[in-house]
Amino acid sequence: MKNIILNVLEELEVQSSIEKSKKVNILPENRMLSITKETGELLNMILRLKKAKNMLEIGTSVGYSTIWCAEAILEQSGKIITVEKNPDKIKRAKRNFEKAEIQDTIQIKKGLALGILKKLSKQHKYRDFFDFVLIDADKENIIEYFDLIFPMVSFGGIIITDNMLYPKKYRNSMKRFLEHLKTNPHIKTITSDIGNGEEITIKIK
Repeated sequence: MKNIILNVLEELEVQSSIEKSKKVNILPENRMLSITKETGELLNMILRLKKAKNMLEIGTSVGYSTIWCAEAILEQSGKIITVEKNPDKIKRAKRNFEKAEIQDTIQIKKGLALGILKKLSKQHKYRDFFDFVLIDADKENIIEYFDLIFPMVSFGGIIITDNMLYPKKYRNSMKRFLEHLKTNPHIKTITSDIGNGEEITIKIK
């Protein structure tokens, strides 16, 4: 990994640790709420194994997970579309992407995920397009996100969903999500206890 990317990741990890320690008072809407380092390593490894070229991310936050993914997808000259509604977080993410010198790999779409996904899903070019997806946004709409994304995922494509196990306040939403996945005959899925719990789902014919 290039030092310039590693340095940005380490800076964000320090920031995340400070937030989680609650030693500083940060408004909920300004918190990173990022994936764990272990999850970042998992995403990076899967992207490399998959040799993914087209990725979709729901929930950019300040770009920590995006950077982990971009570092791997650069190997295939790939691109990432990432979705975020918070304008302040978008500004922070852009700064982080520029510091890591990966900004050309990433396209940020600003707005509500449901609206953006509905627009993308109507465009023929995105049918079976994404070979890797990360869902790390609000849990209330998690099932609808998945159903909108699924037709845009290529066969053999991978969807990673964060927060399957933690925080505990999401357990009921994620349980309903898992039950929903079980009704889909076109996937293979497994829950990993890495990080906050990652659902690893593969689209099959």
